[in-house]
Amino acid sequence: MAELVDAHDLPAGRQAQDRIIIMYHVYAIKSKNKNYIYVGISDNPIRRIKQHNLGYNITTKPYRPFVPILFEEYNNRQDARKREKFLKSGCGKELLKNTKKYLPLWRNW
Repeated sequence: MAELVDAHDLPAGRQAQDRIIIMYHVYAIKSKNKNYIYVGISDNPIRRIKQHNLGYNITTKPYRPFVPILFEEYNNRQDARKREKFLKSGCGKELLKNTKKYLPLWRNW
């Protein structure tokens, strides 16, 4: 079941009238120029990956541009965080390094 959040618990600008459903996404992006893979979690992965490519994140700025190699959706933050932690581990990074194909919807990014 997706996580329900009371709109009044959200920061200004993200509040709604009633309760809303938030889906969490785990994503992995690979640098086009360097041997670097970044794994993250977001409620809006498209916006977040654009931010990485625009250099808004200090950690990933030197490695841009990026292409997405993994995208997964979860109903709650706990499950998404478990998967993110696994993908950031040694075994998870090896799994991602062996991913040869980029996500087709994002090829032109």
